[in-house]
Amino acid sequence: MIVMRTVLKFLAFFLAFSILAFGSMAGALAQGEKRLAFVIGNAAYPASALTTPANDAGLIAQTLQAAGFDVVGARDVDQESLRGAYRDFLAKVTAAGPDAVVFVYLAGQGLQFEGENYFAPVDAEIANAADVPMAAVRVSDLTKPLAALPTKVNIVVLDAARPNSFAKSNQPLAGGLALVDPDPNMLIAFNAAPGTVAPEGKGPYGAYAQALAEMIRDGGLQLGDVFDRTRLRVNEVTDGAEVPWNASKITDPFVFFDRGPDAPAPQVSAAEVRTNRTREIRDFDAHDAYIAALDRDTMRGYEDFIVAYPHDPMARRVRAILAARREAITWRQTWLRDTPEAYWSYLDRYPRGPHAWDARRRLEHFDAALEPPQNFAVYDYDVPPPPREEIAYVDRPVLYFDDPEFDFDPPPPVAVIFLPPRPRDFIELPPPPPPVGIFVLPTPVFVPVPAWVNPPHDILPPPNDVIFNNIHNTTIVNNTTINENQGGLTTGQKLTAGAVGLGAAALATKVALPAFLQKKEATLAKINPGGLPSKLVRTGQQNGGAPLPKTLPADRLAGHALPGADGKTLPLVNGKPVLSGQNQTNDKSRKLLRKQGLAGAAATANGAGPVTNGQGKAPKFHKLPAGAIAPAGNGQNAQLKPKIKNPAALNGQIAANGKFKKLHGQGAGGPDTTNGAVNGQGKAPRFHKLPADGGPAGDKVSSGNPRRQFKQQAQAFPKPQKPEFHAAQMRRQPPTQQQPQREAGKKPPCGHPNEPACKR
Repeated sequence: MIVMRTVLKFLAFFLAFSILAFGSMAGALAQGEKRLAFVIGNAAYPASALTTPANDAGLIAQTLQAAGFDVVGARDVDQESLRGAYRDFLAKVTAAGPDAVVFVYLAGQGLQFEGENYFAPVDAEIANAADVPMAAVRVSDLTKPLAALPTKVNIVVLDAARPNSFAKSNQPLAGGLALVDPDPNMLIAFNAAPGTVAPEGKGPYGAYAQALAEMIRDGGLQLGDVFDRTRLRVNEVTDGAEVPWNASKITDPFVFFDRGPDAPAPQVSAAEVRTNRTREIRDFDAHDAYIAALDRDTMRGYEDFIVAYPHDPMARRVRAILAARREAITWRQTWLRDTPEAYWSYLDRYPRGPHAWDARRRLEHFDAALEPPQNFAVYDYDVPPPPREEIAYVDRPVLYFDDPEFDFDPPPPVAVIFLPPRPRDFIELPPPPPPVGIFVLPTPVFVPVPAWVNPPHDILPPPNDVIFNNIHNTTIVNNTTINENQGGLTTGQKLTAGAVGLGAAALATKVALPAFLQKKEATLAKINPGGLPSKLVRTGQQNGGAPLPKTLPADRLAGHALPGADGKTLPLVNGKPVLSGQNQTNDKSRKLLRKQGLAGAAATANGAGPVTNGQGKAPKFHKLPAGAIAPAGNGQNAQLKPKIKNPAALNGQIAANGKFKKLHGQGAGGPDTTNGAVNGQGKAPRFHKLPADGGPAGDKVSSGNPRRQFKQQAQAFPKPQKPEFHAAQMRRQPPTQQQPQREAGKKPPCGHPNEPACKR
């Protein structure tokens, strides 16, 4: 009996343990690694549009989709949209939990100002350095909230070190981006080393974005190796004009893709890679020593190369890289101390350096003299002062490695021990098709990854999983080939409703907009109900006018003019504001009507032409409610509001039976044909019911297109050659014969009815 109880207790314990273990395993599987990405590509800067950022952002977004990231992104966003979209993204990251992996990619124009990096939205207006904090988005405002969340890995990439098109003044900004320290569990990467800028690519993609996408797709590469190899590839394809940089405080292992067991053996083993990275620089030959120093990207590595090969053609290039890094470290430590002594110390080392004006601005902030006192304490930096050979490279606001003044020799080819050759299908990428909507990123032609490359098994698939589920083959959505080589679509069958038209593939695989921009896109799309407007029009222009920049604020996008827009006051008539152009003088009214296509004059043989609606048809006159007509004796027309009901205003102008009478006697060939209003087809206009006693003599009644319920207008045209409608004409009258007038000095006509017979 005791044995039986013991066995039962053991079985109960084992069962409970099994249930607990199974539940923990199921929970772990249910709470797999969530991958989220935020991608922005700004190119449409009004002052100087960039070539590749929007395409670069589309390429990186698509690559991250293949790696299992839930990607949101947009192109050409203003500051409000960027901040609102990022707030939405942070809320999404917060809900993802502690195992989330976050990737933030910003391509566009970057700036540095007084030690901080900024990302410029497309509506940034920066005339001088002081405008930067207000007009651009400070990068630390994006990274600090992200670092405060309990995420697993944070990756922030700034593809934004480009020549500065802002603040062209006598107090220039330092070029490129400022050196920064990443927060814990964060990697920060720049497309160009701190203090340097990358040349603008000719397209369709920038060298940095294409190299980064190539390395992300390489299965089994650890995160640090991805960015180290990206630096080598970019330096290779740009002939040394661009040297990317990254810094990391991520300790957990992370890979974008796993490398399967069926993968071919790498050309260089992992053991050889580790050996090469610990090998002394002097033990390599000159060519490999340069690549080894670039691979390590440290002050010591570059200095070791100068010591080992001081007269090699690459020595001058390495000195320039070393000079930029030394100055960036010096400025970083100066800015962190942020005292007058620190800024005097910087100016003592670099009196005309990239950050000389930043240092002077900070001294003015402290109300300190620009010239240091003789006995001030010089700050002791972690790096020694620059040697004389380096000053030439940093004695300027910005350093270009491809500056013809330096005339550097091109770098040697990268040996396979450091970097394998470029994949054949990833050398020349075709340009993406045009974007399919406002803010939407371009969708590049997808290049399948090798069969032995797969996303890690423990990640959660993204909501938009078309690319994720088709990374090894030609991606097809509803029988539509997505990665056709020419960037379009090829179909072997009839497309279904989900994929119709040239942009079907792009619609199926496009990167989702953040929630903030989805609302904004919906607002802008209402301007063109037939679809997303491909060309936004400025306020006051019709669809077909000159296109606007792609990112005008929503309140300036409309299909017609808004009175009082852009800070202008409403026009006044009789002391009251009215809609633009509706209570102006006759000349202005006629010009406005001609421009809008609501009224016009066509020349005829007898002088004055007809009043038409701009389409060859006369306007139809609708019922005029009581109180709608006011005298226009002052030369200004009155406004008609059909929905106002004020019977007292007519004051006896309604017929005795309370109904309006129709106007007759104005048919084709009637007495008014000489100067009457016609519709361009030989027919007289149809007049609807009018009051028995119309407006005062001299009033002219006209209307817009009756199908559109616009506010009707009554205008006075005092010139006698124009058609006039008098109050007497509104009543039933027998037709009257109009006698022709003869000019003085001419003989009267003869031989016609009511004329004397001609004398032989």
